Amino acid sequence: MSIKITTQQISMRYKERVLFHIPELSIGPNDAIYLKGDNGVGKTTLLKILSGLIQPSSGRIQSPTQSWQQILFPRLKFKDIIYLHQTPYLFDGSVYQNVAYGIRFNKESQKDKRAQIINALRMVGLETLADEHISVLSGGERQRVAMARAWILKPSILLMDEPSASLDKESIERLVIMAEDLLQRGASLVITSHQTNALTDLCKKQWWIKDNTLTESPLLQVIKKNKAQENIYAASNAN
Repeated sequence: MSIKITTQQISMRYKERVLFHIPELSIGPNDAIYLKGDNGVGKTTLLKILSGLIQPSSGRIQSPTQSWQQILFPRLKFKDIIYLHQTPYLFDGSVYQNVAYGIRFNKESQKDKRAQIINALRMVGLETLADEHISVLSGGERQRVAMARAWILKPSILLMDEPSASLDKESIERLVIMAEDLLQRGASLVITSHQTNALTDLCKKQWWIKDNTLTESPLLQVIKKNKAQENIYAASNAN
């Protein structure tokens, strides 16, 4: 399912310090956004606000298509939004159990659930480790498990907080496969990263938190093209 969420006048402050004030922004449907900014500007805080994990100091988040249930129970508007931390919390159990957790109450048969779980593990290259305890996995493998657990829920919006930090090339490529699949289903992604990689290459636009507010810039492809032109121009002037 594809959804769109919008925010109006959201701000976050800690005592007298204003972390950011953002007049308006929107996500979806089928957005891919690269969220940039220096350390401490509030990227993680913004993602947590958008996922409903924390409340902003002021402002509101809404969905133009929200149902009457979501109006009565505001938390429901976040049920299709998943926040994926760079050091995700994983349960004390097997790899299989961790991925299965999110669909444990689904009404499908156990056979269908197992097929979904194995498929998710296969996509991240961990199907042979399904019965291993989560504690034996490397950091990159644990991040892949977390991505599989998020993917299997088929979120409408996936917020990825530094998902590629300390990951090897294979792990990043596995995350890209799942991210691409979600985009093909109409989902939206917001990705933070301190450097460009195969995941940020999926993004079609970028947000930049700077000077306590957020600006949206053109397509990353255009930015890359302009950067390449700048490099060529600089090189020609140096000769």
